[in-house]
Amino acid sequence: MSDVLKHKSAAMTDGPNRAPARAMFKAVGFTDADLARPLVGVANTWTEIGPCNFHLRRLAEHVKAGIRAGGGTPMEFNTVAVSDGITMGAEGMRASLVSREVIADSIELVAFGHHLDAIVMLCGCDKTIPGTIMALTRLNIPGLVFYGGSIDPGHWHGRDLTIQDVFEGVGAHAAGRISLTELHDIENHACPGAGACGGQFTANTMALVAEFLGITVPGSASIPASLIEKDSAAKQAGETAMSLLRRGVRPRDLITRAAIDNAIAGVVATGGSTNAVMHLLAIAHEAQVPLSIEDFNPINDRTPLLADLKPGGRYVAADLHRAGGVPLVCQRLVEGGALDGRCPTVTGRTIGEEAAAAVETPGQDVVRPFDAPLKPTGGLLVLHGNLAPEGCVVKVSGSVLKGHQGPARVFECEEDAFAAVQHGVIVAGDVIVIRHEGPRGGPGMREMLGVTAAIMGAGLGESVALLTDGRFSGATRGLMAGHVAPEAVAGGPIAALRTGDVVTFDLARRRLDVALSADEIADRLAAYVVPPARYATGVMAKYASLVSSASEGAITRPAPAMSTPMHAPDKSGAYVFP
Repeated sequence: MSDVLKHKSAAMTDGPNRAPARAMFKAVGFTDADLARPLVGVANTWTEIGPCNFHLRRLAEHVKAGIRAGGGTPMEFNTVAVSDGITMGAEGMRASLVSREVIADSIELVAFGHHLDAIVMLCGCDKTIPGTIMALTRLNIPGLVFYGGSIDPGHWHGRDLTIQDVFEGVGAHAAGRISLTELHDIENHACPGAGACGGQFTANTMALVAEFLGITVPGSASIPASLIEKDSAAKQAGETAMSLLRRGVRPRDLITRAAIDNAIAGVVATGGSTNAVMHLLAIAHEAQVPLSIEDFNPINDRTPLLADLKPGGRYVAADLHRAGGVPLVCQRLVEGGALDGRCPTVTGRTIGEEAAAAVETPGQDVVRPFDAPLKPTGGLLVLHGNLAPEGCVVKVSGSVLKGHQGPARVFECEEDAFAAVQHGVIVAGDVIVIRHEGPRGGPGMREMLGVTAAIMGAGLGESVALLTDGRFSGATRGLMAGHVAPEAVAGGPIAALRTGDVVTFDLARRRLDVALSADEIADRLAAYVVPPARYATGVMAKYASLVSSASEGAITRPAPAMSTPMHAPDKSGAYVFP
């Protein structure tokens, strides 16, 4: 078996000339028998900074047991993770989206450098999921992702809590609606243990995406982190990786355009995070599958909102698991003709076959019947207009507003907008504009949960709108347009806005516009001065120089090739430094 399945690692371990490599492996406990088997990476995003990935060390042991049971030799390694919930509202949040690229790059480097035959990706917090999927797809070796699961809800005064309640509690305290003692109580009860944030926020949205893409074992994503079932699911993930290796199934065999369309349908049917748009564009790029931001609205329009999940609904991820899990959502969409059930999954069965096996808990109302949805269309819209020529993303599952028109209140960064909300400067009817927070301009495209939650906490959620070239947490609700593209520093019209300009959100027409003529916008943009870069060196500066527009997934690309090789001599023999 080893000769066939060691399709990459044989070049690392076999033959007399590889004795030095084998000696190094043996120094950490691997034996000749271990090295004769396929080498299977276990890419772990464990960290003890925050709950989302804290338990992944334990789960990794079960994954490795599954790999050994399947005849492979597991080799665990780590990569970075940035906690969105902890960094939210701080300068450090700029690192979050950047970490997606670092995660993908670092896993690629370890797997490429050590000739791994297959791989299992352990993920938890928001960017670790798309980062690991991107790495898996880029490497295109047999493997899958395994999600660590959602945190259990906290409880306070008879109601379930998530981190969303803490952020909104900050706004409620600033508005005088709750006391400091009550805020502290909410803080103490919201997060009872390990696991990713508990609503249909970005982590659970992207875990659902992994199931709909077919690259994780169906039913495994919605198992909460605290349940013992998660350990057996982790072992099954390791066994499945070995099955994929034996069958020669690679990630790009699964991540097709039909599978990506299925994933979009799953996101909009569950009121998922706006971040899914950006991450799916990035995943499609790695899979070499054509996908544009224009492809999201048609799928949203034909897919009803079925899941009553936070932030816009009543239930948390643990409730979805008890109702029947992600497979139940798949089942509903297959029955309604909104999902291509022929797409394969890592198990060897199709997503339609897996959905047919879903078991619905009698009496549950977390997932509605296809013909009795919460809303007739899905939870995300892409808007265009003279403020967003390349598009922007709005979550509509968490808002009753069909549109909004009001005067712009323009802020050059998140902190200034947050302070304005906290000090009661923002009033009903306003349109908050936050710019210079895009992929390049931030850099790093911070999430704005601090601001959006403060708006909700202040009781302005149904009377104020917001637009930004930054992005939102999956816990955001209300009429909020993120990913406005082009961003300000790229010459986008958002850079032309001034306080008092009248901005219109028209959801029916899918438009985001300002009451300015094309000539007025052009004149203002001609006078716009790009602010100095926040970082001149280091990873943030490198990211800003390589990142694409949000409308393309905020992916990083190699810099354009130099016309003259560095240090090349000219005709006189002198060296040239282009």
